[in-house]
Amino acid sequence: MTAHIENLNIPEGMEITGELPDGAEKVLTPKALELIVELNRKFNGTRLERLEARKERQAQIAAGADLDFLPETAEIRNDPSWQVAPPAPGLEDRRVEMTGPTYKKMTINALNSGAKVWLADQEDANTPQWDSVIGGQLNLLDALNREIDFTSPEGKSYTLAPDEELPTIVVRPRGWHMPEKHILVDGEETSGSLVDFALYFATAGQLQIEKGKGPYFYLPKMESHLEARLWNQVFDHAEDSFGLDRGTIRATVLIETYPAAFEMEEILYELREHSSGLNAGRWDYIFSVIKNFRARGADFLLPDRSDVTMTVPFMRAYTELLVHTCHKRGAHAIGGMSAFVPAKDPEANEAAFNKVREDKSREAGKGFDGSWVAHPGMVALCKEVFTETLGANANQIENKRDDVSVTAADLLDVKSTPGSMTEQGLRINVSVGIQYLRAWLEGNGAVAINGLMEDAATAEISRSQVWQWMDAGVELDTGVTVTADFVRQVVTEEVAKLPGEQADWKDATDTFLSVAVADEYVDFLTLPAYARMP
Repeated sequence: MTAHIENLNIPEGMEITGELPDGAEKVLTPKALELIVELNRKFNGTRLERLEARKERQAQIAAGADLDFLPETAEIRNDPSWQVAPPAPGLEDRRVEMTGPTYKKMTINALNSGAKVWLADQEDANTPQWDSVIGGQLNLLDALNREIDFTSPEGKSYTLAPDEELPTIVVRPRGWHMPEKHILVDGEETSGSLVDFALYFATAGQLQIEKGKGPYFYLPKMESHLEARLWNQVFDHAEDSFGLDRGTIRATVLIETYPAAFEMEEILYELREHSSGLNAGRWDYIFSVIKNFRARGADFLLPDRSDVTMTVPFMRAYTELLVHTCHKRGAHAIGGMSAFVPAKDPEANEAAFNKVREDKSREAGKGFDGSWVAHPGMVALCKEVFTETLGANANQIENKRDDVSVTAADLLDVKSTPGSMTEQGLRINVSVGIQYLRAWLEGNGAVAINGLMEDAATAEISRSQVWQWMDAGVELDTGVTVTADFVRQVVTEEVAKLPGEQADWKDATDTFLSVAVADEYVDFLTLPAYARMP
């Protein structure tokens, strides 16, 4: 069944081009649609300016400029007096956060996982397929109304646990770079970020306010404090439009781009009335390192992605600075994603759990207040590890990590990363990238591949590393030089190993090659992939 567009009260200047799934009118409400129009008319121009500023900075880096802490904002960094807002209700204890897309079954599983927080993902673990954009919002609304259930094809029933056992919901909208092509305002595509925010805030977000826990957001892929300022202006506008107190909305920012690592304090400052902390978005951060310094030669060539762990110098510097910065300003510091998922093979399963325990123990010991897992089966382990450090305390914000002293040179020290550039690493990048892209194009943004939960961030690392190695003419451990022709050969060989007919992989293969061997680097894999979606 589908909803009928004529039943919607569409504001003047708006056009909806996507077919409406059943129940769409519950989230495409008059207030939600009016807010989309208001936000796009008021802020979309600034959003586009901020995206142009990214290109300007990229050109400067390509010409030899390095990233550094901004001299013009030194006063903010040197002022000890300011703090972010105190933790909001439901966000005091964040020792384990479950992440995942807003598909119906995964929504129920995440809410029943025992986590303290569920990151309800409309971004990297989701896809911008129109049904997912609207369906995810419907699932969130139904979950908060306790009207959600699911029965699998095998007859297994999924229902919600009691309210008091459910985690706090924190929604991640799409990043500033993503458009929403199915909703036009004044003839122009809208911002995916603003659409996701407005639909949630005006519908399910109002239920969160009634429950006293929200609405809360995770903000992805920002590259500067000016982009954070834009989000803060959006929050102010929404609160004023709905007659809410300042600071009702809260946001945790993912520090997952290289430029943002040099502006952490400024980002907290811009959002200080709405801030609920920072998160170490490790996978996108590695992607951003490659992306920003792809043309800067051997000093910024990374080895196989499996070698780029959280303990290599530039990653350790970034995470320690994040904890110190957050706790200095009274904010939560949330650790990164553990992508391991439980395995059916007992030996592989034990290895996965040991790796997660090691990862989370390191984070807790470094001062993080909590961390992410990608599978409900890892929630109890993460909670156990952080409880060993936190005990009965909700967090460890009082651990200021005053021993930390990180310089710009420390953050830029990519060349000290140990590891090798191998043909096997190239083949893994190709295979994982294509397998993920096929799932993404079919509407599934979170995919378990080789025992890891892959999302758009890991696919971005894969294709970016292939491009960088090709552009630099890297010689692999087998003596082969990476060229466009060799990448195409590897693609053919790796696709031949995948199940099903070769034709089934054509769209994913074509999309991967369009970015992996392009003459010019493509900023985001998801943009050309989105263009292939209806």
